[in-house]
Amino acid sequence: MRQRYWLHVLLLLATCFTTLVVGARMEFNFLNDLPPFAFGNETVPFFRIGWILQQPSRLLLGIPFSATLLIILLAHEMGHYLLCRYYRVRATLPFFIPAPTLIGTLGAVIRIKAPIRSRAALFDIGIAGPIAGFVVAVITLALAMTLSKPLVAGAAASDIRLGYPGIFYLVQHALRMFSPAPAIASLPLSKVYLHPTAIAAWVGMFATALNLLPSGQLDGGHIVYALAPRIHRVISWLTVFALVLLGRMYANWWVWAGLLFV
Repeated sequence: MRQRYWLHVLLLLATCFTTLVVGARMEFNFLNDLPPFAFGNETVPFFRIGWILQQPSRLLLGIPFSATLLIILLAHEMGHYLLCRYYRVRATLPFFIPAPTLIGTLGAVIRIKAPIRSRAALFDIGIAGPIAGFVVAVITLALAMTLSKPLVAGAAASDIRLGYPGIFYLVQHALRMFSPAPAIASLPLSKVYLHPTAIAAWVGMFATALNLLPSGQLDGGHIVYALAPRIHRVISWLTVFALVLLGRMYANWWVWAGLLFV
């Protein structure tokens, strides 16, 4: 199989740039006790390209966030890729997707270019990515929590607030047990200002959770098909229906329901 290495490199460099732009502003806000997410006067509010162009050296501030996020995404896709190689299934290297979004990317994908010959191979290939990405994200989170700091009293609220999945509380508890020095170990998470690398870990975990939705061509859909191919279609539609119901509480779930429907 002929690999278009130039395209992989080009997309990776473009994604490095877009995530650096986002990460630079996050790091600047972190260092100056400003909200991590705040609307600016840019055409794309969270993608502060004008702010970067005023002083291009600011891009260097984005290295921690960008590197962390790209490593997590790379781990996820390489989990799939290496299992494809193990089962001798033709697949491309990861394609990173740059985008002027809240996190500077739409993620990464590999293309599988040959049939997967067994349900065991499909299961292993499907689950390898989420496991690899999640493990790296948890290790990253443990390190990033030590870089976080107490939230300044009276600090302005962020335009977007992140919820805290259970793994955040487990990591904080582990820090409290094994490394009591960090100030954030004894604080409620709502009183902690997460370092940009911790936000990157959060994004990696969220992407993993979305990929594990048991529907269609997502990793979760592949896993369900490998386990019970006869009910894959039913579970896929039930997942779409569940997302439609969830959309009544948070409208963005309707976007995911629509994508899975398509």
